Parts: sequence; structure tokens; C-alpha cells
Amino acid sequence: MTRKKRSLSEDEHTLWTVVTRSIKPLRRRKTVTAPPEEIAPPAMSPRKVANAAKAVPILAPLPSRTEPPPLAPLGRRMRQKIGRGSEPIDARIDLHGMTQASAHSALAHFLRRAQHDGARLVLVITGKGKAGAGPHAERGVLKRQVPLWLESPELRALVVGFEAATIGHGGAGALYVRMRKGR
Repeated sequence: MTRKKRSLSEDEHTLWTVVTRSIKPLRRRKTVTAPPEEIAPPAMSPRKVANAAKAVPILAPLPSRTEPPPLAPLGRRMRQKIGRGSEPIDARIDLHGMTQASAHSALAHFLRRAQHDGARLVLVITGKGKAGAGPHAERGVLKRQVPLWLESPELRALVVGFEAATIGHGGAGALYVRMRKGR
């Protein structure tokens, strides 16, 4: 079934001309310049040109993306495969007993090494933390900090996503981390 091509109305042509004048190419390429008579819009009243220009909002160009893409959860199938044991855990790190500073540097080094080695899934064990004295005492500093570190731009470039581990792999005191492929 073929569609019949229709020509643009005068208003549509005016609008298209205004829009194409306001855009810039994404990448620098050798441009082929057309003769001026092909670029010039058809003769129309200044009122129609002004109305067409008002109808089209000119959007600012998007900033170049220097940040890595946002993190995504592992997904139902991946969790099932991990639970059944058909998706292997390629590497593990245990951060128990480390200070925040040493745990952060150890985690960063571990994730870089795992990516270099081609790991797809790693297990990060944070522990649940010790119960503090008093009703408002903080518990599990690393348990709270590691997800924040994984979301930071420094480590997000290495990580696709992460989720809490199942009971068999440490439960609430561990995270499955899915790694990006190395470049």
C-alpha cells in the first residue's frame, strides 16, 4: 500500500523554513552550500513570518554528556539467574572492619580491577554494622555509604546498577553490583 505524498501548505513551509534556520548541526561536517535562490523562502507577508517565528520556540542545545548514564536496577531475570546460580559472581570484596576512607579506596580499586578483568557481576559485602549505644545511634555506616559511592560519578562509570543481595549472599549486608564492560 503506497501513500500519496502531499505538498506542504504555505504556513507549513514558512514554519519549516523558520525551524531549519534555527538549528545547528551536531557535528562539524563539510557542508554543501546550495545556491542562494534555493535557500530563500518564498515571498510572504512580514506578518506571516513573524507569526511563524513566534509559534516555534527555539530550544537551547543540550549540554554535552560528560557524566556517565544513570544506574539501573539489576532486573528480575538477572536476580533469578543469580538466585539459581546460573549467573556466576565473578568477584567479591568484604569491607567489614574498614574505615570509610580505606573502604572507599578499596572499593574503587576493586571495581576498576574487576572491570579490567572482564567481570560482569561482583558482590560487595558491607556488613550490617554494629548497634550503637542509645536509641538514635547510627548503625552500618558502610551499609549506607557504599550505595552513595556507587552512585558517584567516579564509580558510576564502572557500574551499570546494584541491588541488595539475597540472604544466601549476605542479605541486607551485601550488594550485587553489575559492571560495565571495559573499553
